[in-house]
Amino acid sequence: MIRTCVLVLLVSIPMAYSQETKVRLDGQVIDGATGRLLPCRLYVEGPPGKWHLVRSAQAGGAAVPYEKQRGSVTEIHTALTASPFVAELPPGSYRLMAERGKEYVPAETTVRLESAPAKVTLALKRFTDMAARGWYSGDTHVHRTLDELRTLALAEDLNVSFPLVYWVTHAFQPPSQGDKSMAGEIPAETIRVDDAHLIWPRNTEYEIFTVSGKPHTLGALFIIGHRSEYRAGVPPLGPVARQAADEGALLELDKHAWPWSMALPPLLNVHLYELANNHMWPAGFGFPEWGEPSAPYMEIEKDSRGGWTEWGWIDYTFQNYYALLNAGFRMRPTAGTASGVHPVPLGFGRAYVKVEGKLTPQTWLKGLNEGRSFITTGPLLFVTVNGQPPGHTFRVKAPIEAAIEATVESHLPVDRIELVVNGKVTALGKSPAKTAIRPPASCWVAVRAIQKLPGGRIRFAHSSPVFIDIEGRPPRPRKAEIEYLIERVQTEMKRSESVLPAEAIAEYRSALEKYRAVAATAEP
Repeated sequence: MIRTCVLVLLVSIPMAYSQETKVRLDGQVIDGATGRLLPCRLYVEGPPGKWHLVRSAQAGGAAVPYEKQRGSVTEIHTALTASPFVAELPPGSYRLMAERGKEYVPAETTVRLESAPAKVTLALKRFTDMAARGWYSGDTHVHRTLDELRTLALAEDLNVSFPLVYWVTHAFQPPSQGDKSMAGEIPAETIRVDDAHLIWPRNTEYEIFTVSGKPHTLGALFIIGHRSEYRAGVPPLGPVARQAADEGALLELDKHAWPWSMALPPLLNVHLYELANNHMWPAGFGFPEWGEPSAPYMEIEKDSRGGWTEWGWIDYTFQNYYALLNAGFRMRPTAGTASGVHPVPLGFGRAYVKVEGKLTPQTWLKGLNEGRSFITTGPLLFVTVNGQPPGHTFRVKAPIEAAIEATVESHLPVDRIELVVNGKVTALGKSPAKTAIRPPASCWVAVRAIQKLPGGRIRFAHSSPVFIDIEGRPPRPRKAEIEYLIERVQTEMKRSESVLPAEAIAEYRSALEKYRAVAATAEP
């Protein structure tokens, strides 16, 4: 365990202060091993539980303030480049916390300001270097400006960012004219902050809330890594999916609980499923009453009012993914925050991808789409099956024994590590954990790690699946799962049949027929 060094500065000279009195606080965040200044995300909490922003104290340094509130959840921090910072604060006690991605132990210090200026130093200590091992992090759901991202990529140590610069919320409206699209010319080339921190600026979000000028929520679909502007609105969705395929872009299912979400995988061959989605925040859980209901078979944990608990929402997100995998839709997990819209830092949920060759946005997306990855909101998770990494497919003529090994790295304790086989969850033991299975039929295998923080908060990591395809023994979905998927599409089709054009309803029917074909193979 690496312990955070806490520096306490106390000056106990009792004085009376006016409301206008301010005291200067100078500070810096350094690498605990080298003493060099580090970019970071900085929190300053003062009396009585109020949050404060800082500014860069160095010419050429940058400080990006972030203040977002959703319900009772508030996120207020400053993202800093590697430069000293300064703030003028009322007298009192302050707690400062510095964080940088997932590979450093957060640093904390406390200072009491009286009358004289004070100085503080926070030392972040790296406990692993993922890039040195060929693993690079990314966030595929970003709503920050390109200028902000140049600072944020370094402050969050996020290797690849995919801002959704084209964003439309009205049916039939092209993203090139989107009501929330960024202004100005968007380059179709990589923005390079440095060799290990990159931005691919052309990505599109269709997030439909109105149809023909009237409220009618459909949901969200992302197109990640494209090159041209999209000049077609939706629905129908087929034309934009074909354009994405022509450009080698990836389709991402935003959240599973939108009205149209379960129609998209069979309809569009969606590549990515946001397993760490933008309703997962470090400051609190803010959406207990959002989205389509879960199925009874899932036995989702609910709060006293019948809404999602934080674990209930995470579990529902997991189980929806498992149902789709069992139905034969081999979507790869990804992670996104929607930082810029929600009270969440960039990269709080992130995907780590094992990149082959030089890091570029394209090589990172290739690895993500091939499943050489895990997603996390906290711990780092390394998994092999018979020595092969996530994303591998074993094609065999008869059942084989599969040896599973899992290791977790974190500066915080991990509550449990679990094996997931075709959606069935069993305890795997402590890290490093090993087990072996011999599945009688084709299956998928994944591992997840769960952290329980003080106060009941949850952090997790989840590997991309490994597939074992046994000749003549195809996987069979559970009846309850495929019935749930069918019901979701039927409900949405009925809700929208008098609102959407015939082409869109025909797409729903196509998705429904594909699910019904899968249902014919289901377990009793």
